[in-house]
Amino acid sequence: MKTRERKQTDLDALTEQLQVSKSAMIVGFNKLTVDKDQEFRNQLRDAGANYQVVKNTLARRAAAGTPYEQAAEHFKGVTAIAWTEADAVVLSKTVSKFIKENADIYSFKVGIVDGKVLDLRQVQTLANLPSKEELISKLLFVINAQAQRIVTVINAVPRNLAVVINQIGEGKTEVQAEQKAESNEEQTAAVGEVKAEETNQEETAPASEQNAEAEVIKETTPENAQNAEQETLPEAVPEAKTEEEKSE
Repeated sequence: MKTRERKQTDLDALTEQLQVSKSAMIVGFNKLTVDKDQEFRNQLRDAGANYQVVKNTLARRAAAGTPYEQAAEHFKGVTAIAWTEADAVVLSKTVSKFIKENADIYSFKVGIVDGKVLDLRQVQTLANLPSKEELISKLLFVINAQAQRIVTVINAVPRNLAVVINQIGEGKTEVQAEQKAESNEEQTAAVGEVKAEETNQEETAPASEQNAEAEVIKETTPENAQNAEQETLPEAVPEAKTEEEKSE
């Protein structure tokens, strides 16, 4: 049996802890085993919470002058208090899940979160919310994602400018190549035309020379020469012959 001094010590310790806590869950139990009690304590410890089975008189006195005084009417029967100075969502998740899985042993009485009284349905709703760590993680992800987008946009400006400049350079090179190709084609075509004219001239020159030679040969044939001699003989020869005949 606890002495008066021990009871006062327990009261002072519980009062001090409740005053600095942010939330608490008050539960009851029936036919509790040592193993199940230890399992519940371990899960609450992992959630950063404290757990203590209390007498109702001690609990009422400890809650006096604190936000938990509102739960004084629920300090009946067998009572245990789980409280935390950390995230209330984590405590709500742990308590609501364990009581649901062990409904034949544990029962939920009331919850106090930030000075407000919550029933089991409200605690379960709170348990479905992301925890403080999850919210911070998501917030950091959003901030980091926005920062990455900003960096991407900033980096995209010089990168896009370089791409445009490169495309302009490539386009200019292609134009120069096309112009060079067209110039080469024009030069090739001009050379071809010159060669064609020279070929035509070479082909027509021998024919002209052959025609000239043929004319010369034609003019110098024996018949043409005889005819030419006949044409050049004087017509007075027959007349001279006639005079001789006359003189004879």
